Amino acid sequence: MKVFVSWSSGKDSAFAFHEARRGGFEIAGVLTTINEAYDRVAMHGVRNALLDKQIAALGVPAIKVPIPSPCPNEIYEARMDDACAAIKARGIRHIIFGDLFLEDIRAYRVEKLAAAGMEAIFPLWQRDTAQLARDMVASGLVAHVTCLDPRKLPRNFAGRIFDQSFLRDLPAGIDPCGENGEFHTAVIAGPMFAAPIAVTVGETVEREGFVFTDIVPISASANSLRL
Repeated sequence: MKVFVSWSSGKDSAFAFHEARRGGFEIAGVLTTINEAYDRVAMHGVRNALLDKQIAALGVPAIKVPIPSPCPNEIYEARMDDACAAIKARGIRHIIFGDLFLEDIRAYRVEKLAAAGMEAIFPLWQRDTAQLARDMVASGLVAHVTCLDPRKLPRNFAGRIFDQSFLRDLPAGIDPCGENGEFHTAVIAGPMFAAPIAVTVGETVEREGFVFTDIVPISASANSLRL
């Protein structure tokens, strides 16, 4: 079965890509939303330049959906409807998501895709997140924390590598995969990529109540895009 993968640039979507491919799905492309104001992956704050490196390492086409900031829901849904129509035009009716246990998000995705005549697939759904986090690290996945909620996680976690040390240091009550919005990541290596992506850790800033760390591909200037 040919599928698209909803690609956030982070570890959950990357591991869902990996698990879907291992499960026999033919991945025809990835779908990503881009914040128009900052030219970055929505919420994760990942540079478009790094996203392009990820897409090249995945070896599949991509559909990028530009959204304004802030983005009214009707605009988001209209643009996603257009993206779904483009995917369906390629003969594809299924999209892979990396959601883990949030029922409301799953229900929303299922409802919206059903309205478009499509179906959602959740290869990581309800897996134990502590074990899943360890499985990600053991697979060779490497990711940096690009965004965190300082109300849930100390600021000094920003920019850190998602590894066993990171998991050991997480405060009690924090989901190891950040599924409650505690943190977001950018993947730079793993079994889903043809080769690792070389990066440097750039500036950390606080904006709109969140802490963002810039993960910069080494071919891009650290000052070429604003946070």
